[in-house]
Amino acid sequence: MNDWRLQGQETYLIGAIMTFIHYRPYRAGWDHDHCEFCGTKFSLANEDLHEGYATENHYHWTCKPCFDDFVDMFQWKVVPPK
Repeated sequence: MNDWRLQGQETYLIGAIMTFIHYRPYRAGWDHDHCEFCGTKFSLANEDLHEGYATENHYHWTCKPCFDDFVDMFQWKVVPPK
């Protein structure tokens, strides 16, 4: 697939377990994250995304449009939030 958003994410996201959740910082002092594909910003600020798909450790975030585009290619398994 020739898509500008694909930049090697398969090295760490193939087969990942993803959950659709409200954004929360990865750790104290962390104030935002970006979609792993398009770069859209996730944060608690009003102008940013407040929910999306995250890996189990909440380190990698994907916005819904990018998730929908790549779910099959990356073979993600979606689980409910804990």
